[in-house]
Amino acid sequence: MLYAIIATDVADSLEKRLAARPAHIERLLQLKEQGRVVLAGPHPAIDSNDPGAAGFSGSLIVAEFDSLSAAQAWADADPYIAAGVYANVIVKPFKQVLP
Repeated sequence: MLYAIIATDVADSLEKRLAARPAHIERLLQLKEQGRVVLAGPHPAIDSNDPGAAGFSGSLIVAEFDSLSAAQAWADADPYIAAGVYANVIVKPFKQVLP
């Protein structure tokens, strides 16, 4: 089943994000190689694809997991959590309608 992982950043998270990004991306690439990622990306803090110093306000990942508990465990192990990037993370089932 698909699950949405919706994360909100702490204030001024950009420096922490940049430091933890390689490990965060590596985990996402592993899911992608397994064919489990539908989409993943950050929420720019301003209305721009390249927010520069404004950074990001959070992230969204939609991916396939065996269960809600498996999705939660994967989200809980994200390097952004260990680095203090995320203030909170919500994991919930997701039903894709389009495309």
